[in-house]
Amino acid sequence: MTVSDGTLWALLRLALAGLIAAHGWARLLNDAVAPFGAWLDGLGFMVGPGIAWGVTLYEIAGSLLLAVGWRIFPLTLGFIAIYLAGLFLVHLPAGWFVVGLGRNGMEYSVLLVCVLACVGLHYRQAGSKRG
Repeated sequence: MTVSDGTLWALLRLALAGLIAAHGWARLLNDAVAPFGAWLDGLGFMVGPGIAWGVTLYEIAGSLLLAVGWRIFPLTLGFIAIYLAGLFLVHLPAGWFVVGLGRNGMEYSVLLVCVLACVGLHYRQAGSKRG
């Protein structure tokens, strides 16, 4: 069985969209947007709740747009900015491992940023009307 490169890239894009959607929906459905905003305020961000809502809505709406293949490259740049900020604010201080030898580390965030960059650049270089 042969699977085309286009199919593989689409599957990776859909998997990525699902993982990102889980972030935003989990935060929204578990009433975690306000605590996220308060945490950002505690770090010195003056509009923590606004940032928290912006990130949450971007993850929810952006993941849907990513899944349908709309403006892939710009969407991935936004996600990369969000997850790089999270990497430095949350995960880097916790070390490398998410589980096992550590907790809440940066390994998943690093992978997410790398895959977002690969997907975004692929669709941009492929000349996709959507990317």
